Amino acid sequence: MSDTPASNTEQPAASSGMWFALIAIVMGTFVSVLNSSLMNVALNKFVAVFGSSVSTVQWVITGYMLASAMVIPMSGFLGARFGAKNIFVFSVAGFTIGSVLCGLAWSDNSLIFFRIIQGFAGGFIMPVGMTIIYMTFPREKTGAALGLWGVAAMVAPALGPTLGGYLIQHYSWRVLFFINIPIGILAVILGRILLKDSPPVKGLKFDTAGALLSMTFFGSLLLALSKGQSEGWTSLYIISLLFVAVFSLLLLIWVELNVEKPVMDLRLFLNMKFTISVIASSLVMMGMMGGTFLTPVYLQSIQSLSPMQTGLVLLPQSIAMALMMPISGRLFDRFGILPLGITGLTILGATTLELHHLTVDTPNHWLNVLLTIRAIGIGLCMMPLSTAGMNAIPTSQIGNASPLSNVCRQVAGSMGIALLTAIMSNRQTIHYQHISESVSVDSFVASQTISGLTGMVYQWGVDTATASGAAASVLGGVMQLEALARSIADTFFISAIPAIVCIPFVFLLAGKKKPADVPAEGAAKPEGSSTEAAPKGVSTGETPELVKA
Repeated sequence: MSDTPASNTEQPAASSGMWFALIAIVMGTFVSVLNSSLMNVALNKFVAVFGSSVSTVQWVITGYMLASAMVIPMSGFLGARFGAKNIFVFSVAGFTIGSVLCGLAWSDNSLIFFRIIQGFAGGFIMPVGMTIIYMTFPREKTGAALGLWGVAAMVAPALGPTLGGYLIQHYSWRVLFFINIPIGILAVILGRILLKDSPPVKGLKFDTAGALLSMTFFGSLLLALSKGQSEGWTSLYIISLLFVAVFSLLLLIWVELNVEKPVMDLRLFLNMKFTISVIASSLVMMGMMGGTFLTPVYLQSIQSLSPMQTGLVLLPQSIAMALMMPISGRLFDRFGILPLGITGLTILGATTLELHHLTVDTPNHWLNVLLTIRAIGIGLCMMPLSTAGMNAIPTSQIGNASPLSNVCRQVAGSMGIALLTAIMSNRQTIHYQHISESVSVDSFVASQTISGLTGMVYQWGVDTATASGAAASVLGGVMQLEALARSIADTFFISAIPAIVCIPFVFLLAGKKKPADVPAEGAAKPEGSSTEAAPKGVSTGETPELVKA
């Protein structure tokens, strides 16, 4: 591997215009993330409106997730071929048009179809937005820029459940989609004005085989992960999907390593810092999913809060995480990954372990304080872990590294939810069996409880047999509730493991920064680069400026 400078690796110069350009990227990211968080509280409404089933309506979320994951790997090629600005603007515009179509849907099938269209367009927004940031900002400013960009990714989920619950309760479900229209239009206008055209690279040959294989792999894998619990992990459907995923992955690796311009440049994983960064940030994503997935289940299923009330309880942690993003970005630019990574991961691991003590009657204020501290830890470590790896990649390869990093984190998040769901379900069954075995037929406490409940039900005017049966059902429900609470606590304990495992990786990411004009170890050499160093003062290439100075 040559250590000589490669072309197209010059750092962009700092300018005031790059901060204005960040506004357009933040707006586009905000609208896409907000839309996804709004959907999580709307499924029951869709079931009632369309007279559908939960398993069918679940495709409103699953279809979007699959469609967006399938197109992410192609964002690097399309950004280089047609210009990152054009892809970003058109993806936000396509997402906005998809929102209009979803808001006009007349059936569950039409809504699912329009959500898939929306996902194909929206899948480009985050990876291309990150690419523009890395190609626009000097390396010493990327931490701060990504911190501000991360605010959008954190504020949107904070507003989603509360706003979604309010809109469904007081307005129509169609407003959940129509609310995206003004934000999307504003993001398109700002993108056209603030982002400067980057010259497209002519003559790039599209890696058709790699694109089809990557779509097959990510589509089948994510579908298996999302449907594994409901269909059964040993069912023919899930096993077939996993077989297709493994087979297509092996073919994908073989094809991409033998193509000059792959749609997914897997050779980037030869760069150890980038690989460690992707692994670490993916593990943190899996751990973070513990709070994102388990806490709403706890609040709604055990404490019987409405979606809007749940959103209000979760609001402080999301605000804390959003506030920490720009702070951690500035601190990363100044102090590096080591202090932030160790502190953030320690806080994340310790607070997640503490959530192992959840019970049926845990006070909301205790949960709120703990989740807020946990969110501070996530805000401290999440963006620096990702940025440390991306900074090890030469500027010319950022367009390939960004989608690779994004799709790995998305798969890790889906895998985390699938694993945690399976663990929670398994632990709930075990705990219910233990509780049932501990309550014997001649148990005095059980007899007294059933007698008291029978007397209460009897006062409603029903006969003794019906009252006794209803009392036994109530007691069974209490036991199920207790088993669910214990299973959620156990699952929180498991979800702390990825954060703790990540801590040693931080030491591997720490170290002196590579010069921006030196290719990172293992990175593919850009097309047209010379094997000989350029004479002093002579640039062998030029990174296109993406914003108006």
